Amino acid sequence: MYLADSRGTEPAAAPDTRPGRRPGAVPTTVLALGAVSLITDVSSEMVTAVLPLYVVAGLGLSPLGFGLLDGINNGVGALVRLAGGHLADRGGRRHKVVAGLGYGLSALCKPLLLLAHTLPVISAVLAADRTGKGLRTAPRDAMISLATEPRYRGRAFGVHRAMDTTGALLGPLVAFAVLRATVDGYDAVFAVSGCVAVLGVLVLVLFVPRHIVPAGAVRPPEADRPVLRDALGLLARPDLRGLTVCATLLGLTTVSDSFLYLLLQREGDLPAHLFPLLPLGTAAVFLLLAFPLGALADRVGSRRLFLAGHGVLLLGYGLVLSPWHGAPAVAAVLVLHGTFYAATDGVLAAATACAVPDGRQGAGQALVGTGQALARFACSLAFGAAWSLWGGRTALAVTAAALAVSAVVASFVLRTTDEVPA
Repeated sequence: MYLADSRGTEPAAAPDTRPGRRPGAVPTTVLALGAVSLITDVSSEMVTAVLPLYVVAGLGLSPLGFGLLDGINNGVGALVRLAGGHLADRGGRRHKVVAGLGYGLSALCKPLLLLAHTLPVISAVLAADRTGKGLRTAPRDAMISLATEPRYRGRAFGVHRAMDTTGALLGPLVAFAVLRATVDGYDAVFAVSGCVAVLGVLVLVLFVPRHIVPAGAVRPPEADRPVLRDALGLLARPDLRGLTVCATLLGLTTVSDSFLYLLLQREGDLPAHLFPLLPLGTAAVFLLLAFPLGALADRVGSRRLFLAGHGVLLLGYGLVLSPWHGAPAVAAVLVLHGTFYAATDGVLAAATACAVPDGRQGAGQALVGTGQALARFACSLAFGAAWSLWGGRTALAVTAAALAVSAVVASFVLRTTDEVPA
């Protein structure tokens, strides 16, 4: 069902009230955005799956050099995320336009990796790719928030993240198949990744409505033009400020996936050609648990579940550092890693959506996401340096201790702002 936009342009998605429609069912807009994320993640994870070995084994970069690249992967997008969320909120909610620009920029960057054979060039391409990710993330999550009733946002984000993770599951498989089937495997992976990314942009253009009426609204709200100062002013809200502080603090002690997989590959003595399969364990568990844990967040509180997810991650770090090695230990770590993502990724977005008004969803999502991404950027740089100086195991032990302290501090910060389940 659609309501006409107040300016007579494209139709805007409204809550589906057809007879027989279950209350709380996931809106079609969320499913369309999930399809876009699924396709885009196939493309992105194809590159992510081979990038660590490509730069460390293929190009001979040190762990510190890879830490710089991985930091760029997490940090550069954060520098534009706030601007992307702010721009999406302006002028009658241009979330789809800004998200489309982000998806398009990332799609253009994939083929450029074919020409990147040195650290500066790879860094520049990754910076542009992550700029696209920074532009699209907050508008996309804002569209999910606006299309869904507040009491069902946990499950809506859970469904979206499950579809997104399906792409993360398929991406390494495709990369593995391409590496095995071609002579110039890395170049073939980058080329196929670019083609898949273009398909994701087309799905966004064709199937996601341009203007979204907030769930429960009878007509689109009047357009306004907030300034960037208004976005930063959202931090005056205690609940959003608490979320931002805790997401940032915990992000400072969250080791990037790539470093964790490199540690698992070395500790488990896995053959190099099996490395692209390691993300599959994380993705499979994430896929299975994203919706159940999203629904659980609607009942017990998303902030509580967010903290619990970091406790699970701490268990994973402890397992990597334990004397238990081999394939079963690797599988157990991947299960814990996937559970961590299912309990934190979409859950944090749902918590943020409930902490800001509808007209500032883009900026609110960007504020929390920017804090977390910048923190993970710093963690990647610090972890890469620590690995080079002390070795991977010692670096992980220090990070695990810092995560335990951060989780305790975060629990106190969020105690007075945790939401009451709907």
